[in-house]
Amino acid sequence: MAVDSCLDDLPITYLKGVGEKVAEKLQRLGIVTVADMLFHLPFRYEDRTQVVPIGSLKPGDSCLFEGQVELAEVVYRGRRSMLVRLSDHTGFITLRFFHFSNSQKEAMQRGQWLRCFGDIKSYSKQGVADVVHPEYQLISEAQRGQIEQGLLAVYPVTDGLHQASFRKLIKQAFLLLQQGATVRDCLPQQVLQASGFPSLVDSLQQLHFPETLPALEVSKTPSFKRLIFEELLANHLSLSRLKEGVQRNAAPSFRSAGNSQARFLASLGFELTTAQSRVSQEIMSDLSQTIPMQRLLQGDVGSGKTVVAACAALAATEAGYQVAIMAPTELLAEQHFKNFKGWLDDMDVQVDWLVGQHKGKVYDAITADIREGRSNIVIGTQALFQDKVSFAQLGLVIIDEQHRFGVHQRLALRDKGVVGGLYPHQLVMTATPIPRTLAMLGYADLDLSVIDELPPGRTPVTTTVVPISKRARIIERINKGVEEGRQVYWVCTLIEESEALQCQAAEVAAELLKECLPSLAIGLVHGRMKADEKQAVMQQFKNKKLQILVATTVIEVGVDVPNASLMVIENAERLGLAQLHQLRGRVGRGTRDSHCVLMYKSPLSKNGNERLSIMRETTDGFKIAEKDLQLRGAGELLGKRQAGFMRFKVADIERDAEMLEQVAECAEEILHKQADLVGPLVHRWIANSVEYAQV
Repeated sequence: MAVDSCLDDLPITYLKGVGEKVAEKLQRLGIVTVADMLFHLPFRYEDRTQVVPIGSLKPGDSCLFEGQVELAEVVYRGRRSMLVRLSDHTGFITLRFFHFSNSQKEAMQRGQWLRCFGDIKSYSKQGVADVVHPEYQLISEAQRGQIEQGLLAVYPVTDGLHQASFRKLIKQAFLLLQQGATVRDCLPQQVLQASGFPSLVDSLQQLHFPETLPALEVSKTPSFKRLIFEELLANHLSLSRLKEGVQRNAAPSFRSAGNSQARFLASLGFELTTAQSRVSQEIMSDLSQTIPMQRLLQGDVGSGKTVVAACAALAATEAGYQVAIMAPTELLAEQHFKNFKGWLDDMDVQVDWLVGQHKGKVYDAITADIREGRSNIVIGTQALFQDKVSFAQLGLVIIDEQHRFGVHQRLALRDKGVVGGLYPHQLVMTATPIPRTLAMLGYADLDLSVIDELPPGRTPVTTTVVPISKRARIIERINKGVEEGRQVYWVCTLIEESEALQCQAAEVAAELLKECLPSLAIGLVHGRMKADEKQAVMQQFKNKKLQILVATTVIEVGVDVPNASLMVIENAERLGLAQLHQLRGRVGRGTRDSHCVLMYKSPLSKNGNERLSIMRETTDGFKIAEKDLQLRGAGELLGKRQAGFMRFKVADIERDAEMLEQVAECAEEILHKQADLVGPLVHRWIANSVEYAQV
């Protein structure tokens, strides 16, 4: 039966299989309507068009293979696991399951054929291939080689949603379009005609169901160019609305004597660098005005942005106003809290922190202090802009690692501080160097300050790039390094999948390292642990009770362990250069020579090779950022999400720069003649991407 409706207005619960619980999970991804489902785009594709013989599998491959069960056993090597040995007469491979049921174990009878898909790894010195938690199905010998699947889109998902069920929902949405439903086309007709762009439905169809693996030049196809244009347009319109409002607002003027700041600087035991002093003066000048400060503070890893932020915070508290500092993770929020508490404890400044772990009476006490003005500086995560949190007189908002938050989150915190028509000042900080092209488009509403020198005493970090097939050699190197007194980070970077899979990857790596290095103390930190659990492990690592810390990218920012001098990053090619640079900044904080090992999955593309090479050649964040822009392309974008300050789904500022002039003209046309299109465009590409960026 035809569906005579617009999918933009059709709730997601219209789809079969989406009840209240599934709808809640989809809402975490920004999916509220059926049309939102269509714009939740794949980040890569899996090739399941052919079965690869087991004897041809190599560490680093992601392959479909079939084999017959030779042996299945449950072993206890620090942790209960099931090992299944498969053979297809060309070779052997081991499947490892750390989570399994009795029915799964019983199904692994000798002689049973399995069809599996997974990442091929090798943790043993003998180089024997194994796969941890592959997807698999039981097949008969007659079914061998009968492939029904081809290219499969892989989507960012959330806990409790699986790829298979997600793909079924996508297919349902496209079926509704075939039956007569529509999706709102937000590009003006004259733009479509002048550019020769295909229809919106055709463009989306090619993205979700490609017939062949996307080539490197896929961004030049009309379908992709159409979506790229629309996303850039939505971003431009969003910032245009933001800029229009900023200069119309008033803000409190902080005209203090600077006594608190002088006492603070005198207590540090070191002098600010020239760059820190210059930037601090720029901020103080802004804070003395009656127009809200909107300033972006850039500074490379370890340049001392937090000290500058503390100076700004003291200007606000001395003038009688509160300060809110928002960090992207509880770990970083807690570290900021400890820094500020240590710095300001003797200065009659009450510093509090508020994060998701605070519940009940503790939560009530903290929020009461904030509401009644006893809290001078409040540090937290997104918990700061919950409805239950209100400020007595918020005068300054400081946001750390802005690239982790969407524009709307920044505005939500700012709006909480509006009292008597006065808006709080805003200072946005990032350790991600932002090239001029990006700053012009993404932060056009902000003034820019740059801390372009590092404090003396930072140890240079040498970087090496090796294939994952040499994992066993790296593990030997770790063992030797620990014998020399080093501590080691081992970072797992399965960032594109759900948080649950990130954590599982880290758990698996920790267990396998314990098998290989049984005499060493190995800790684990990931995003699903409670903040106090993470802090306890980090404290053990800092106190040298752990030699190795296995972690997800949760340690990207905010962790300071001077004795840690070796970092291993698995699947480094999956990360953007900015995030690799951030992670590498966790070592080199002491006096010992420090090293970073980037392990990649073969084969490494030319683009990937160039990116990892720049990491090996320089530690200059701005050079790395410029190179990142030169190298990012559509193949890169489809294969892995960039971890830069702005998270586009299909657009790339450097690659698509020639579109910006046409985008600006189209935005002006829409703002003046078709303003009703602004809301749908911004919702479609910007509002949803806030959630998309947190997957």
